[in-house]
Amino acid sequence: MELDGRVLDGRVAVVTGGTRGVGAGIARSFLQAGAEVVLCARRPPQEPVAAAGREASYLPADLRDPAAAEGLFESVARRHGRLDCLVNNAGGTPYRPLGEGGAERHARVVELNLLAPMTASLAAYPLLRAARGSVVMIGSVSGTRPSPGTAAYGAAKAGLEHLARSMAVEWAPEVRVNTLVLGMVRTELAHLHYGDEQGITAVAATVPLGRLAEPADVGAAAVFLASQQARYVSGASLLVHGGGERPAFLDAATVNKEA
Repeated sequence: MELDGRVLDGRVAVVTGGTRGVGAGIARSFLQAGAEVVLCARRPPQEPVAAAGREASYLPADLRDPAAAEGLFESVARRHGRLDCLVNNAGGTPYRPLGEGGAERHARVVELNLLAPMTASLAAYPLLRAARGSVVMIGSVSGTRPSPGTAAYGAAKAGLEHLARSMAVEWAPEVRVNTLVLGMVRTELAHLHYGDEQGITAVAATVPLGRLAEPADVGAAAVFLASQQARYVSGASLLVHGGGERPAFLDAATVNKEA
């Protein structure tokens, strides 16, 4: 996705979970687009997140705690005086079948992936309203189809997409709210999900576009939703999944079909 120049010049963005992986890719894209970027995570980045000769700043916060979320955006207001975009990226889950681990562990996954973005959005709302800004939720295809082994995560992401649509109605016209629905992304942690390089190549072959997304692909989509080029886009879910997943029935239906 090509955008014209520094479309976010003078804007301020907070990227939660922005110290590595997809979040760091989003942060770099915002820096390249001209925004001042604040990273939020429980732990600082292991190396600077920088692009276009500029570096993102960092503020620690556990956004599951409403007081911590309020404190984060009070700090943003003191440092920058405004907030134009909140990217709710923080989240994730280990592989854990529902019958394992107990309800409390699954509830923590829902808390991280659904309640924390809601808490952050509520804390950021006064600043976003004043700037007529936007929220970008980072969703997942896991919330659109069965997600065995990550059922709590999938349920949380489904809820996140619904939350974004409701927020878009309640907070209009001052604040736009949209969701990026991600497929598989290649990050420095991809091997934990897809195995070694051979496994990653095999998984990538199942994607219609023939590769996993790069964090920069997600970042470009997030910049678009945060920009004035998307000024009439709210309550939308933008699929960033390379064409989706090839339906399994196609192989079964054509296995004996002559060419």
